[in-house]
Amino acid sequence: MVVAVKARLGVLHALRLRGFGEVDRIAEVLGDSSAEVAPVLAGLAAADRALVTYRPGPVLGGWTLTAEGRAEGARLLAEELIRCGMRAEVAAVYEEFRALNRSFLCLCTRWQLRDRTTINDHSDSDYDAGVIEELVSIDARTRPLVEVLSATLPRFGHYRTRFDVARSRVEAGDRDWFAKAMIDSYHTVWFELHEDLLATLGLERATESDSS
Repeated sequence: MVVAVKARLGVLHALRLRGFGEVDRIAEVLGDSSAEVAPVLAGLAAADRALVTYRPGPVLGGWTLTAEGRAEGARLLAEELIRCGMRAEVAAVYEEFRALNRSFLCLCTRWQLRDRTTINDHSDSDYDAGVIEELVSIDARTRPLVEVLSATLPRFGHYRTRFDVARSRVEAGDRDWFAKAMIDSYHTVWFELHEDLLATLGLERATESDSS
């Protein structure tokens, strides 16, 4: 099966961001339906050198990249950035994001711990309200960065909606949507945006002194 370059890049990149997942979780990143994503995965798995593979399992099972798939995704991202001619703009956003990342990581720690030895059991509504207020402030500072990215590369556009949903749910009292893994919590979306910037610029998270 021949897979169009745009679809190939989208699915390979979604797996780079998610690490692994069933079709619906991959489709969630792309804003596509599972019916659209499933045949693309099949084509990538059937390539001469498989770019994706399926790993069965109740917890960590799902589709994942092969080494060839990760390399192919990186190559396609590099070509995309060359075509748009906006590397300097994306790099500038990345540097601003890194500064915000340090604040966000500290905020996540404060959401989970009152101090070094005391877990935040969320019984103090005033304490939680203060942390959420800071999240809203960071969110407001992140918004223009996402707008610049979206104008440069439209595939970044979905982050704004996902941030809005997660923030709104936290503000409505659903604590899981702050930092819980395996759902589209604020931290999950933040982690993926961070990884997206690194992948787009051809950088590796291990080279950073701060990572989410």
